[in-house]
Amino acid sequence: MKYALFMGCTPYGATPELKTSLEAVARALNIEFAELTEASCCGATHLQDFDDFLALTLNARNLAYAEKLGLDLITVCNTCQLTLSQAAARLNADRDLLAKVNAKLGEVGLRYGGAVKVRHLLYALRDDYGFDNLPIKKPLKGKKIAPFYGCHNIRPSALGCDDPFRPRALDDLIIALGGEPIDYALKNGCCGFHAQMQASETTYRLSGLALADLADRGADWIVTPCPLCQLSFDAQRANAERAMQRPLRAPVLHLTQLIGLALGLSKTQLGLDKNIVALVNA
Repeated sequence: MKYALFMGCTPYGATPELKTSLEAVARALNIEFAELTEASCCGATHLQDFDDFLALTLNARNLAYAEKLGLDLITVCNTCQLTLSQAAARLNADRDLLAKVNAKLGEVGLRYGGAVKVRHLLYALRDDYGFDNLPIKKPLKGKKIAPFYGCHNIRPSALGCDDPFRPRALDDLIIALGGEPIDYALKNGCCGFHAQMQASETTYRLSGLALADLADRGADWIVTPCPLCQLSFDAQRANAERAMQRPLRAPVLHLTQLIGLALGLSKTQLGLDKNIVALVNA
């Protein structure tokens, strides 16, 4: 299996352990990635508020690089998935807009034809590889694991790959890895990341409510497919604890870190030493 990989910004800055674990898991699964090294930031749903055409053109440029390779485009970030999928959907639905964007792309020798399929790694593994085909070496038996889907990979429903009200992909993955998924009301909620600059205390309470619910349900670990959600739960843990006025100790893992543990990869291979809330009893 081979994909075009849109790594995004975060794995190169705030979450290098995601890049480390992604590369280790890809090797273990014989998945080949052609990383789009010339790609730019997707805009993270913020650039669009200031200059919609610029954001659309930048994402069309990213899509054009994948199209040149003739490969599906894979992301490892919910927000990247959303912005790229939205751009592709808008351009495919509006040929006049596509022509305007392509006129701008032509200045750098690119053109987007509308043939790229955008998916998060979670759904490529589900649909192309098959969770049941993962070569499990260390089943996560006895681990109560909470899936946190985040907003941007399941909403809007027209662009998502799962039911936004009752998502299943992460739950099914946890079961395939030998763990026990925890069902709880906020698993498809918002971590608050994108409002941290505007309403930080509200975001700490948003993440704190989910973490408190999971603490009460006895979660051993949390897993999320989004590095921004991971940052909200990991890097902002102390602020969430302050908002909730209680300790919230369950570590939060990137999707690829959880998969890697079940594949028998080491903590070093998965970059677990970079996580702020330490993994215990692995």
